[in-house]
Amino acid sequence: MRTRALLRSSAALWTAPVWIGIVVFYFFHALHLTRPYADLVEGPLWAPQQVHISLMYFYAFAYAITLGLATWDGGRLRQDRVWDLAPGRSRYRVAALALAPAVTAGWSILLLPVVMRLVETRLVPTPAALSPLFMGMGIVCAYAILGCALGHVAPRLVAAPLSTVAAFYAVAKTSSYSDPVWPRHVSGQLDTSAAFGEQFAASTVLVPLLFAAAPALAIAAWWAGGDRRLWRTGASAAALAVMVVCVRTASGWPVADAPVTAGHAPARCSGSAPRVCMAETGGAVEDLEAVRNEVVSSLNRLETAGVDFSPPTTVTDSLLYERELTRPRSSRSTWWLPLTAEADRPDGDMAGIRHAVLLHSVSFPCVFPTTLAPGASADWIVNHDAAVLWAAYEVGAQRPYLAWRRAEYGQIANREEVLAKVQERAAKGRALPTSAQRAAWFEQEKAKACGLVPPAGRS
Repeated sequence: MRTRALLRSSAALWTAPVWIGIVVFYFFHALHLTRPYADLVEGPLWAPQQVHISLMYFYAFAYAITLGLATWDGGRLRQDRVWDLAPGRSRYRVAALALAPAVTAGWSILLLPVVMRLVETRLVPTPAALSPLFMGMGIVCAYAILGCALGHVAPRLVAAPLSTVAAFYAVAKTSSYSDPVWPRHVSGQLDTSAAFGEQFAASTVLVPLLFAAAPALAIAAWWAGGDRRLWRTGASAAALAVMVVCVRTASGWPVADAPVTAGHAPARCSGSAPRVCMAETGGAVEDLEAVRNEVVSSLNRLETAGVDFSPPTTVTDSLLYERELTRPRSSRSTWWLPLTAEADRPDGDMAGIRHAVLLHSVSFPCVFPTTLAPGASADWIVNHDAAVLWAAYEVGAQRPYLAWRRAEYGQIANREEVLAKVQERAAKGRALPTSAQRAAWFEQEKAKACGLVPPAGRS
């Protein structure tokens, strides 16, 4: 009966249709506005990423609603003189019971979008994937304590709506901060995205949780009652110290780039020499054998054509480390290729995989400029691209290679003429009568390209 009476008297119950309706409406409006449902469930799907996406619109809303409801219920405790009516009961217990509906409302605002997102994507999250949710739920509890305290010192008719608006604005506004940067990272609204295979580092979720929990626990210490000045002073000093540490820690993080850890996505592998591995939840792992056949056949055809390279022992899906900055660099034995991205193309064409194998196989005895400096010679481009285009024809990757190079020619005024010259030279190499002559032509083109590189661009 006590619980039912509590729910009937709580503001959380009679405002529930409003905030639940907003959550459901905004979930389907915001999270499905840019991507159709078919694209959403097709992948690549990664539980930590989906949990973060589902929460990013609702952090500020959950904290604001919790603060407003807790302020209202805290004011009701003061108005009803609950502390005088039950002096023998623990203040913590009375407050926890009164704040339970407000906390439940805040938790529901965070849980609803996460559950709906996981249901529609059919993902099973790990505890690490749910760390942003646990962080948000902890911060909700902190806001409930702050709201209860506010309700005791200010008129609830004024404090409840004003605190709700102020909290929502303050948290939501932090996403626009760049100097200082720490408000973005301590507000409880995660400003960092999790790429495929990544999880939020412990510091990323602990810093905002501690920043909110420290003052809340200090306020709770003042509720203990009695003559406990040392305890209260110590709690306040500890809370201030924790908040300062959080601010100093977050100040060292880049904008929208709090710490994450990578390489957590599971992979499925096939074969040996080379062993080909793809992301299990990337959406294209069913084509693993076909992908491996493309890799192996491309390597064999390049070797037959006379291209000199060291075959890898392992070819790994670059989706496993989607963010390039966190991905290990390809080595002689291990290549990182966009296997899922190219195998998951709507047209089913795997020429992109052959193209990736080509670019890792063809090497030059020099280093070429990554950009075209004004006034610098670019004569090496024709010989360089003609050699690679010849090899691309050998593996059937000429179409993606030409498309890629055409895009790269953006800094060249006569790019169509250059492209035509590249195709003309590659055709001459392909027209040679024997494979030995074609392989010799390929090596000569590489040597010519390196001879035309400006001195500053040579290794």
